Amino acid sequence: MDQKDWTLMKTLYEERNMTRTALKLYVSQPSLSYRLKNLEDEFGVSLFFKTKKGIEFTSEGEYLVHYSKDMLKQLQNMKDTMSHMGKEVSGVLRIGVSSNFAQYVLPKVLKDFSKKYPNVRFNVQTGWSTQVIELLNNSSVHVGILRSKRGWQGEKVLLRKEPLYLISKEKLNMENLPDYRLINYSTDSSLKDSITSWWADQFSEPANIEMEVDRLETCKEMVKNDFGFAVVPEICLKKDDGLYQQPIYLKDGTTVNRETWLMYNQSFKNLTVVDRFVDHLKEWDDNY
Repeated sequence: MDQKDWTLMKTLYEERNMTRTALKLYVSQPSLSYRLKNLEDEFGVSLFFKTKKGIEFTSEGEYLVHYSKDMLKQLQNMKDTMSHMGKEVSGVLRIGVSSNFAQYVLPKVLKDFSKKYPNVRFNVQTGWSTQVIELLNNSSVHVGILRSKRGWQGEKVLLRKEPLYLISKEKLNMENLPDYRLINYSTDSSLKDSITSWWADQFSEPANIEMEVDRLETCKEMVKNDFGFAVVPEICLKKDDGLYQQPIYLKDGTTVNRETWLMYNQSFKNLTVVDRFVDHLKEWDDNY
């Protein structure tokens, strides 16, 4: 087996589908089938079998998948260590980032970091906070920047707190919000929980949900065109949005905030590029 075989086994295990695996690996399906058949011949066992739902693995196949994951992790660790052995800060920095932070803040952060360390390259994966936690737990990324700290036992640094805002085309009577139309958007569970808790604290009536959209920016455009109001994090707002913007509070006067966390495994701080990036983010301020 080699690196290509390890990647093949890992990807097939994740996708459980030959067509999707072939597409993800940029190979033809016949080539994929041929390579898998060679692996089975090499070990003299069946590694997987087909079902109506897709691909399932035999016990031997499951074992080989775990072996492949371990080998890929060891290979990546070796590459990281070797690329950072010199005094110059260089190499690839692997970052997992929550989607909103990646869209509104990360480009500026990386640009400023690149000015300091031009020989650093970036491998960025975005997703919901739960997905970034999984990347951290699998050591698929060196650092994570996300909005919830649940599920992570490693190092955590609070980067900032930002208020949640109610946005609308015109000023609304906050006491009568259940009478207005709410526009929902797909987001991670931590933000949903914050909004749901705030609503339950303020109102006994359910929200009048007018629309469900898949993106925050789509939601903002709907609000701009007066189809309803929404509750969004400050990170996505601009002064020239042309929207009424009101921070939201609990009944006791507490501002409803959202936190941004930097997370990493302490062992990765041995890599110079990770150490420098962590320091860079610790100095992060509202200029971003």
